[in-house]
Amino acid sequence: MNTRFLMTLCCCLLPFTLKGAGKEDMKWFTDAKFGMFIHWGLYSQTAGDWKGHPTKGGEHFMLYERIPVKEYALIANDFNPTEFNARKWVKTAKEAGMKYIVITSKHHDGFAMYHSACSDYNIVTRTPFARDPMKELADECRKQGLKFGFYYSLGRDWEDPDVPTNWPTKAGRSNTWDFPDEDNKNLQAYIDRKVLPQLTELLTNYGEIAMMWFDTPEMVTKEQSRSIRRLIERLQPHCLINSRIGNGLGDYRIIEQKLMNEIDPKPWEACLTMGANWGYNKYDTVYKKPDMMIRNLTDVVSKGGNLLLNIGPNPQGSFPQQTEPGLNAFRQWIKTNGEAIYGTSPWHTYGETSPLAHGKREEVKEGFHDAVFDGTPVNAIPDFRYTAKGNHVYVIVRHVPAGEFTLRAFKGYTDRIKRITLLDNKKTVEWKPTEEGLRICHIRRSSDAFPVYVLQVEMQAE
Repeated sequence: MNTRFLMTLCCCLLPFTLKGAGKEDMKWFTDAKFGMFIHWGLYSQTAGDWKGHPTKGGEHFMLYERIPVKEYALIANDFNPTEFNARKWVKTAKEAGMKYIVITSKHHDGFAMYHSACSDYNIVTRTPFARDPMKELADECRKQGLKFGFYYSLGRDWEDPDVPTNWPTKAGRSNTWDFPDEDNKNLQAYIDRKVLPQLTELLTNYGEIAMMWFDTPEMVTKEQSRSIRRLIERLQPHCLINSRIGNGLGDYRIIEQKLMNEIDPKPWEACLTMGANWGYNKYDTVYKKPDMMIRNLTDVVSKGGNLLLNIGPNPQGSFPQQTEPGLNAFRQWIKTNGEAIYGTSPWHTYGETSPLAHGKREEVKEGFHDAVFDGTPVNAIPDFRYTAKGNHVYVIVRHVPAGEFTLRAFKGYTDRIKRITLLDNKKTVEWKPTEEGLRICHIRRSSDAFPVYVLQVEMQAE
């Protein structure tokens, strides 16, 4: 291990975490690496349709279709997800290797997916389902040993008359068809009337909450962010808060629908979808391939981050069938390779490309759109990612068909190598030092073996 690198990493982490969460509160998060994100709400009931035509904007379709609140609220009359099973959802996440769950308690449409006393616009009061799925999930996470957190849309709420926005232009994400007077909207009134009371409910009635995952702070001021943070710290002192509380007051940074280009020593999380949309959409039939999703996980972890992988349950309350191949792949891969993920840190470099890539690069979409967008790689190239823990370096071999290859990142480190083994079958791997780095010799894998595997490199302590 490169101890100087680790000392630098610790020094970078310290001032960041002490601004908010304590080091121990952050440790479970930075060790966990992998969580499940769940987007579920009234938009799941319509499943991508509105008045006989496919909607635009995914779960944001209320905005794109300019649907009045009174009309949108009628969707609740049909929302009755009788297949919802908290035990099954949590068990699925746990078996896939996920250590925590974050679910939408209130999305931009303003509808609360829990029993809110301060607003009757909620799942218990307005739907025939009349149950509180947040309570059932929170209880089940505790039973099965997963951390539990709430997503909460902060600076967008299309049911409330006092929520102005300024992205990408003035009123760009506001409900201007019901509430057209943008200049006279009183954001503080909304925060006092809805945000602070609902956060109090969520942080009081559902046991220990591991994190508040805010979205779209929009025009929230620094003092408003501070008041929200103070409330959370008073009610749940160990609750983590993501960067979208706004104004630099979060404990960890969020990137959305893309991967990082470099190691970031401060805590961060990438939230990615399995399909094209966050919420359920029946037209979303092409989900990412299992090997590409595992590539995304290993890339994120090699750069010091966590992956929050999203599922949009269907109107009946079940995970879509299209999620099964990916979840099954994670279940099998994590079972044998989780040592290279959990509790690891970045090595001195996050990775390198194999010469077999012949100069090709991962292809990604540029730009960003806050509804339906995916900037993760669409192609797999032969390459390597690195993680480290204790006296071990983990080489994550990704889509490299050759049984022999050179790892240039080990140049200057080969004199400390004690042994190398395949993590999935514990077989010893032949190797030798070269001027270029570390030469791996004679790895034999079947033609149908999963294309991402791990070498465990045991190093002598410095």
